[in-house]
Parts: sequence; structure tokens; C-alpha cells
Amino acid sequence: MSIRNTLSKYFSNHAETKENHWDTSLQTRYYKTSKDKALKKIEELIAKSDSFKVNSISEEHGEIGILATKGKKVFIVLTVIMVRPFQTAVDFSVTTESMIPIDFGYSTKLINQLYELVDKELPLITEKKAN
Repeated sequence: MSIRNTLSKYFSNHAETKENHWDTSLQTRYYKTSKDKALKKIEELIAKSDSFKVNSISEEHGEIGILATKGKKVFIVLTVIMVRPFQTAVDFSVTTESMIPIDFGYSTKLINQLYELVDKELPLITEKKAN
């Protein structure tokens, strides 16, 4: 992890996951389920939570817009994509709204908390893909 990456992690108001992220905690996670089942289960998780509420759902695009109801003002876009039968990718994009464009790593911490919730409900695929 370079100094530039570390600084951008803490001195930004946005974080997102992707396939080959330099921060391993922000790499895309894959679950052994279908897109529709993953969307439904994640929607149920958010509905049960008192910290978040679903703002919008686009089933055809596999996206859920989520707002934080407690703590900092946060907007989350969760994307679910089925890459193969019973291999579904889940990605997050988190933006913290504040007066200054810095959240000191809050967005990254929130993504990790959300992945922990999803990991408890959906079967995680842990093996690495061959390059």
C-alpha cells in the first residue's frame, strides 16, 4: 500500500469496491447464489436494520440505493451482478456527505461492516480465480 493510496483512503469522502482493488478489504466479493436471491436477501437485511433504509431498487440493473438513517449522512449504491450460474458479485459505492470532502476512512469502514452483514446471510465463495 503506497502513501498516496493511504492518503486517498482517509482524505476522501468516497470509497468503492472493485475486482482488483489495492486494498484487499475493498475487493469484490462473490457469493454462491443467484442475482435475484442476493438482491432479495440484501433488501431484507437493510429493511431489518435500524441504521439504513432502502431509497430505490432497480432489479433489472441489479442495484439498490441505500441511505444511512443514523450517524453521518451517507449514500450507498449496492450492485449485484451474476457472473456465472450461482456465482454472484456484490460491490458497494459509498459517498459521505459533509461540509468538507473528507471522511477519514468512514466510507471504507462502512463497506467492511456491510460486507460482514452480507457474509452472514449469503454463502461466500472463498477460492481465488485462476489468472
